[in-house]
Amino acid sequence: MSLPRFISRLAAAAAAATLLAAVPTLAVAQDTVAAVWVPKKVHFVYQGFTTRYSCDGLRDEISSMLRKLGAQDLKVLEEPCTTSPGEPSPFPGVRATMRVLVPASSAAAAKEKGAGPPVQAHWKNVVLMPSNASFGGEGNCELIEQFKETFLPLFTTRNIKYGSDCIPHQITLGTHLSAEVLMPPPKAGRKRS
Repeated sequence: MSLPRFISRLAAAAAAATLLAAVPTLAVAQDTVAAVWVPKKVHFVYQGFTTRYSCDGLRDEISSMLRKLGAQDLKVLEEPCTTSPGEPSPFPGVRATMRVLVPASSAAAAKEKGAGPPVQAHWKNVVLMPSNASFGGEGNCELIEQFKETFLPLFTTRNIKYGSDCIPHQITLGTHLSAEVLMPPPKAGRKRS
């Protein structure tokens, strides 16, 4: 093999190796989005027949799901309750305030005057209720259904997967909810999950 041909093949191999090494970086870069934090407020009253919640129990369930979706500066306060603490309430409610990520190029970001500098957010699949939830977990099907309608639209999501066969006063298997959610960059020293 001649020297020029050898150098040519060596250069081609080096270029291919460089390109292959860059593929994971390119994939990550394509899956990141410049995003800003915007404030959101919501008032929610749970109306279910199968599972009842105390006011503080509903507050804890909603707080947990909002944290999973990446809400920051989260405050979830229970509405005034007509029952004793820990006792199920016929219509418990919460008021929630938080900040969520929206793409920096979105209309919501344009409306927000003090949104701050953009961050490089990433998409993360979040499962709020798995399709193989336990029998006890399936009692939350009405809450999951109402959470999807009230809270999920506040977040930047894609690939929402939802299914439910909720029937009042019956626990039925098969309810599930998951979505890819725009999440903040991982904190230094913490692994991205």
